[in-house]
Amino acid sequence: MIPRFSAWGLTGMPEIGPGDDLVALIAEAAAAQAAADPELALRDGDILVVTSKIVSKAEGMQVSAADRERAIAEDSVRIVAERVHPGGTFRIVETRQGLVMAAAGIDMSNVPEGTALRLPADPDASARALCAGLRDRLGISIGLVVTDTIGRPWRVGQTDMAIGAAGLQLTDDLRGENDANGRPLHVTQAVVADEIAGAADLVKGKTSNIPVAVLRGLERYVRGLDGPGARTLTRTGDDDMFRFGSAEAYRLGYEAALAEMKAKRKQRQD
Repeated sequence: MIPRFSAWGLTGMPEIGPGDDLVALIAEAAAAQAAADPELALRDGDILVVTSKIVSKAEGMQVSAADRERAIAEDSVRIVAERVHPGGTFRIVETRQGLVMAAAGIDMSNVPEGTALRLPADPDASARALCAGLRDRLGISIGLVVTDTIGRPWRVGQTDMAIGAAGLQLTDDLRGENDANGRPLHVTQAVVADEIAGAADLVKGKTSNIPVAVLRGLERYVRGLDGPGARTLTRTGDDDMFRFGSAEAYRLGYEAALAEMKAKRKQRQD
């Protein structure tokens, strides 16, 4: 059997506002699309990929653009790196959700003028609620990923990644298996949730007003709703090889050098 999957954007979604029922709106858009093309009717094993922007809009995460810097500060638990430029200060931070991204993920694109949009407060909880609601309404077993756009160190541009997930196997852990040449694999762990997020963005995009995509052919990754969420994909503590930002590294180096100087001075005095 030839491995393959298909992906398409879910058209017909309206502009989302606070309090909107995303389960109903997604189900209605899917039904309308299936009426025009029965092959696109949602079925068991499909995976829905939902941009976090419409989740945030429905959950009322809008703030005034004038309050964006305050919101960034409130949603940040750690500054990883920052750089001053003519327009202000660019910051990479760790967010309350455990994500490392620019400006705490607070975005001003695809929102009304004068508005900024925070990330969902708990993307995994949002994903579980959407997945459970759609499974119940449609009577099928689906997976669901909530995505956001990020930049990556040492790589140009941006891509989408999973910031929330439900009903899905998040990784394909091949450690301990053998490659095609019979050699044992020691570190290979494909992040399926992020790969799905990136593939879906090819049919959603940032300018097409298509905030939801459907992936078919990956039913082997669909699971129950009691599995881990996307937050478990974040490396923290000692697992984070780059956990110190430039400001932190400078401060720690300064403190270490100061402590060493004081210790040497004390030795001379003794």
